[in-house]
Amino acid sequence: MSNSKTHTLSIEDVLAETDHLISAPDAELEADAAGTADRLLAMGEAVLVAWHDAHGNAPTGDKVEGFRMLALHRQAARGNPTFNACRETCREVVYHHNLIRHDPEAPGIARTIRLAAMVVRHLALFVGGKLENAGLGDFCCSSRPVRQAEALPALSETP
Repeated sequence: MSNSKTHTLSIEDVLAETDHLISAPDAELEADAAGTADRLLAMGEAVLVAWHDAHGNAPTGDKVEGFRMLALHRQAARGNPTFNACRETCREVVYHHNLIRHDPEAPGIARTIRLAAMVVRHLALFVGGKLENAGLGDFCCSSRPVRQAEALPALSETP
């Protein structure tokens, strides 16, 4: 899917399309597994582009480890450590894309596609929620407030 198409997908579009994929019959998913993998990756990118658009940032066209999605996440997390809460989700989207593209005719590929759709849906829900509540993600183990809160009890226990 081209970048211009990626820009036209909203988070709501991504949620609707992933819901469709999650409930689609196996035969529909198996018919174009490789194309669906590419579409899921593009949907993940669209979610991150929506984040950048909402913040007035020009989304990067760069790639990290060969994927624009990872570069878009890195760009979003710069200056916003709570955005790291979805780093592994972004990496899972890439992983599932690669898994499906590696063998689109593998037994159980419909199940793999559904799982990938669930991961993209999770990303869309997180980013959509974060757009509504900037504090979403403060629970992340890499978040400074969480690390500081964990260090404070240890400091108070020292003699």
